[in-house]
Amino acid sequence: MVNASSWPLQYVLVTLAILLAGPILSKLPAAESLPLSLFGLTSSQTIRFIAEGIGLVALCMLSLRAFFQMPDNGRGFSFLRQLVLPVTTLFMVIVTDKTIRVTGLALLAPVGPTRYALAYTAALTLSGIWITAAWLLHLEALRRFFVKPVQSTRHQEPGVSAEGTADIDSEQERSESEAATPILTTQNGPPSTLGRYKVFKELGRGSMGVVYLGKDPTIQRFVAIKTMRLDEIDDHDKLQEVKARFFQEAESTGRLSHPNIVTIFDAGEEDDLGYIAMEMLQGTTLKQWSRKPNLLPLTKMIPILATVADAMDYAHQQGVVHRDIKPANIMLTTDEVVKIMDFGIAKMATSSKTQTNIVLGTPTYMSPEQISGKKVDGRSDIFSLGVVMFELLTGRPPFIADNVSALLFAIAHTPHPSVKAIRPDLSPIVKKVLDRALQKDPVHRYRRAGEFAMELRSCLEELAA
Repeated sequence: MVNASSWPLQYVLVTLAILLAGPILSKLPAAESLPLSLFGLTSSQTIRFIAEGIGLVALCMLSLRAFFQMPDNGRGFSFLRQLVLPVTTLFMVIVTDKTIRVTGLALLAPVGPTRYALAYTAALTLSGIWITAAWLLHLEALRRFFVKPVQSTRHQEPGVSAEGTADIDSEQERSESEAATPILTTQNGPPSTLGRYKVFKELGRGSMGVVYLGKDPTIQRFVAIKTMRLDEIDDHDKLQEVKARFFQEAESTGRLSHPNIVTIFDAGEEDDLGYIAMEMLQGTTLKQWSRKPNLLPLTKMIPILATVADAMDYAHQQGVVHRDIKPANIMLTTDEVVKIMDFGIAKMATSSKTQTNIVLGTPTYMSPEQISGKKVDGRSDIFSLGVVMFELLTGRPPFIADNVSALLFAIAHTPHPSVKAIRPDLSPIVKKVLDRALQKDPVHRYRRAGEFAMELRSCLEELAA
C-alpha cells in the first residue's frame, strides 16, 4: 500500500525535478558540445526535452501507483485518490506545452500552430472539468477528514457473534430506523464511522480485535467490520511494516472469490485503527457441533468437511493459507451454506505484535510446522482440518494437555489417539483418511486439500454402499 508519509514527499520531489532539472542541465557548458539531437533540436534543447520527459513519465507512474494502492478509507485518502490523476494530468499538459515552446517550435511543424493551440486548450479544459468533478463528488470525504467524530456517552448493548449468530433481520430493521443517527462513540466505545461505513454497535471480539456491525450507506449493505489497533506500536519503522503487511494480507485475501469463503469487501485505516469490512452472515459455527451430545451424523459432517477442503484448495492455489482452521471459523449458514471465515486474519492479527518468532494460529488446531515456526503451506491447513474432523467425530480434540507448552509438545511429537478407540462404530476408511491428514510430517499428508476432499467423498460413497 502507499505510504501516507512518504508518498507526498516523493510526489513533490519528482515535481521539482521536472521543473528544475531540465533547465539546469540544458544550461551546463557541456550541454552544447554533446552530439545529441532529436526532432531537429539543439543538444541543450534535446537534453531539456529528455530530462523533462523522463520526469513526466516518473510522475505519471507515481500517480498511477497512488491511485491503485491508496486505501479507500472514505476520508482524506479517498479524496486524494480521486484527485491525484486529474491534477497530475493538468500539470503534465502545462509542463509539456512549456517544454515544447521553450525547446523549439520545430516540434509543432507537423501539427500546425492553430491545431496545437486548439488541442492545448481542449486538454486544459477537460483536465479542469475532471478536477472539478472529482473535487465536488468527493467533497464529503474531504469534510470528514477535518471533522472529528462527536463524542457521546450512549451505552452500547452487549455484542453478539461477529459472524452473525443473532437475528440480523431484526437488527437490520432497528438499524434502518437509526440510519440517519448512527450510534456514536463513547470514550472507550466504537467509532461513529470507519471509512465510508456507519458503525452501529460492537458485535464481539475477534482474533484481530473488536468486531463492529457496520453499514455501507452507498449500497445499503450491512457488514462485519474487524479492527486492529495500530496506535500501540511505538516504533515508526515497525508501524510502517505492520501497515504494509496488513494491507498486503487484506488485498491477497480480498482477491478470493469463492462461494464457501466469506467475502472481504474493503480494508482501510482510520484514527489508528486498521479495519476490514466483510460479509455479514447468519448461522452457527461448527463449534456448536463439536461436543457430545450434539455431534453431527457422518452423512452431514463429511460433506461439510469436503466442501471446506475444496474451498481451502481454491485459496491455496491463489497463494493464500488460512493458518487458523478451527470449528469456530467454519459456519453453516441458515441457508445450509458452508462458509470459511477469517482467511489470512491470523497473519494480519499477529502483524501488530512486536515479539519475534511469534506463532500464528490457535494452539489446539496448529500443525507441527506452525509450532516449530517453519514456513507453512496448504498442508498445514490440511492438518488443522484433520484436527477439526477428529473433534467432530469424537467430541474432543486429538491433543489435550494441562498447559500450552505441553499441548504444543504433544502436537509436535505425540501420535494422535486412534479414532476407532473412541468411536468403534466408525468405518476403517474414515480412520485411514483421518490418519493421513494428521501425519506429523507434511510430506506424508495429502498433497492438496482437493485430494482430501475427494477422499472424504469416497468415504461417504462407501458408507452409502
